[in-house]
Amino acid sequence: GGEPLEEVNQPQVAPRPNVRAFFGLPLPDEQRAMLAGFVASCVTAAPGFRWTPASNLHLTLRFIGSVERSLADRIADRLAGQSLRSFEIELGELGTFKRGRLARVVWLGLRTGVEALTSLAAEVEAECASAGLEAEKRPFQPHLTLARARARDGAPLPSLPPTPGMAPWRATELVLYSSRLSRTGSVYEPLRLLQLD
Repeated sequence: GGEPLEEVNQPQVAPRPNVRAFFGLPLPDEQRAMLAGFVASCVTAAPGFRWTPASNLHLTLRFIGSVERSLADRIADRLAGQSLRSFEIELGELGTFKRGRLARVVWLGLRTGVEALTSLAAEVEAECASAGLEAEKRPFQPHLTLARARARDGAPLPSLPPTPGMAPWRATELVLYSSRLSRTGSVYEPLRLLQLD
């Protein structure tokens, strides 16, 4: 009996390198350092949540998901060709996305920059759509994710330490990040930096 046909006829297609990508705004070192202390105390106060390491804190504009690197680059190129404006951001109050009484996500809202961030997100969304990505179903809500509940349905949120008062800053770059899942959690790596004028 000869070789099974399926094996012989399988075309050898080299896998194209995919990235799990998203567009976000980085935090300046000063705000990141202040939040690092806050998050560290929250880890103790609310162990039912996975708290984001300070090095990973950012404002997400658009999660793209797993795509070919060339597609993510093409969207970044299109955005780089536009004159995107820089703007001021100030972090605000603590908020949660809930399911019933249980908190699923803990985040910081924005005191300043909501409109500018929302319009930048709309420009990113438009380029994602023209590149053929499926439209975001949920309306954009500007927020900085601090933690996610370990339980899928959420967890009761105990009272947390007060959030630090942080100075506003000017957002001058939009970053295309890749997100790699490792044993210790997600590792974010900047792939492209786009200047905001």
